Amino acid sequence: MYIILGATGHIGSALVKQLVEDGVSVTGVTSQTKNQHKIEEAGAKAAVANVHDAEQLADVFQQGRRLYLLNPPAPIGTDTHKEEETTVDSIVQAISKASFEKIVAESTYGAQPGKMLGDLDVLYNMEQKVKAINANTSVIRGAYYFSNWDGMLNAAIEKGEIYSLYPENFTLPMVAPADIAQLAAKLLQAPEQDNPLVYIEGPRRYSPSDVAAAFENALQKEVKVKVIEESNWMNFLMETGFSEAAAQSMANMTRATLLSKQEPTQYEKGVTTLEKYIRELILNE
Repeated sequence: MYIILGATGHIGSALVKQLVEDGVSVTGVTSQTKNQHKIEEAGAKAAVANVHDAEQLADVFQQGRRLYLLNPPAPIGTDTHKEEETTVDSIVQAISKASFEKIVAESTYGAQPGKMLGDLDVLYNMEQKVKAINANTSVIRGAYYFSNWDGMLNAAIEKGEIYSLYPENFTLPMVAPADIAQLAAKLLQAPEQDNPLVYIEGPRRYSPSDVAAAFENALQKEVKVKVIEESNWMNFLMETGFSEAAAQSMANMTRATLLSKQEPTQYEKGVTTLEKYIRELILNE
């Protein structure tokens, strides 16, 4: 049995579908009873568990041989850094009570030790904690998700603009969640002794200007980038619903990304282009 955390999210739902197609037994974990049917309709077994409840998670984990680990994002109105560290610890505690022969953990480009760096340090710490208790752990460091731009769709339609903390022409690695799911399916089914650290990004690198162009082409209307200056990051984020702590964490992560000189020497390339992703986002709206 393969256990998939975050089974109704962008990556998890695609991963469940792929594993079912590959003929393996899958249990998808969701925190909400109302989402069980989505997992079952994909041909998998659904388990409802609260990631804050290590005992409940452990009961689910003890039924599986292999685990896909994705730490869920905390609500932006909370202290996201604290909340996500708490869920990492809960998941790790549950893993320690299971006997997985292999784990695939979802992390991020730029993962690094630090403090209040958002996903960068939370997921770095997760990598270290999981590998400390299960040596058969593969880590996927995914680039910036295309799905992070989903929230800009209404602004693109209604105002003809998208908002970015990054400069308009700043290029960075981005990737489709579905391409990460394909990689995760391959790693989960690999021999248990094969435990690489794998980076994955899209067919090429993109800038906010490229994102605006993708919306513009798909919507057939002009779409511009409205860059939020660093001096206004905190105000902008808090106006959009972030708590002060969450806004600080996001600002720190953005700054670290802008200043980063880290470059993976090898990485996988997904096949999905940004343009294709945005077209499908609009079609499915």
